[in-house]
Amino acid sequence: MSLAPPRSARRIRLLALGLVLLCLAVPATAAAQGDGDPKDRVVITGDVVVDRGVTAGKVVVIDGDVLVRGTVDGDLIVVKGEVTLRGRVTGDVVAVTEKVVLGERGRIDGDLRYGDERPDGGTGDKVGGEVKRFDLESIAAPTGVGIALGVWLAFTVSIFLLGLVLLLLAPRAADAVARAGIGKSLLVGLLAFILLPILAVVALVTVIGAPLGLVLLLALLPLYAISYVTGAWVVGRRILKPDKARILSFLVGLVILRLLALIPIAGGLITFLATLLGLGALLAAMGRARRA
Repeated sequence: MSLAPPRSARRIRLLALGLVLLCLAVPATAAAQGDGDPKDRVVITGDVVVDRGVTAGKVVVIDGDVLVRGTVDGDLIVVKGEVTLRGRVTGDVVAVTEKVVLGERGRIDGDLRYGDERPDGGTGDKVGGEVKRFDLESIAAPTGVGIALGVWLAFTVSIFLLGLVLLLLAPRAADAVARAGIGKSLLVGLLAFILLPILAVVALVTVIGAPLGLVLLLALLPLYAISYVTGAWVVGRRILKPDKARILSFLVGLVILRLLALIPIAGGLITFLATLLGLGALLAAMGRARRA
């Protein structure tokens, strides 16, 4: 039984690591490069060749192979791609996923750091510094966690601002929504969650209803965002009761839901249920208003 991470998760970690290396490399490149210095090369996707008689500065490649026949005056960093050295690198060489091939004339003045595959061609008299293997997971995992937390924080702030705007624009409508029952709202929200996409697809296949179906499909994402905001509002209002400030109630509900969202697997289920709760509460309030 293999304990290796899924390929998709590994690609995400590699991308995150590559973005970090890119962010670190670009400012350093801009600061260090003068008019007479060798030109640095920073490539997101694509191969890089430093030919004979050519001297390049620092080389950073996120996805692509590198062939050095000339000289790299600085570090050579490759996240995903094979490195073939038939020339000289005055700094360090870092190859994250694929191997480094050292030709007869290949020379590294600094250290050689590799991730998955050991270098080919021998390193004894070709590497001036140390030859070490680093643990990719120990580097990429904290990076992935940082990105995940950044996305979580951005989503939380966006939802708070959306809820704040809705409460300021329609406070009495929010009070009407909060009166909906939990069980009924979940049931109505589940039915709407299933039926709305079906109705949109059915409308799309008809000539007359195609514009309506397209609009409905485009409206689903903002509708679900508003529903999640409403779910947080209903939760907060149930906890603090109607005599408390609306914004405070919404904030309490949102904090509870966003903290629960951090729980693996269960957090996604709670987010889904909160969206169903808000969607059902909105529809139930609309139904009461129509009867009135």
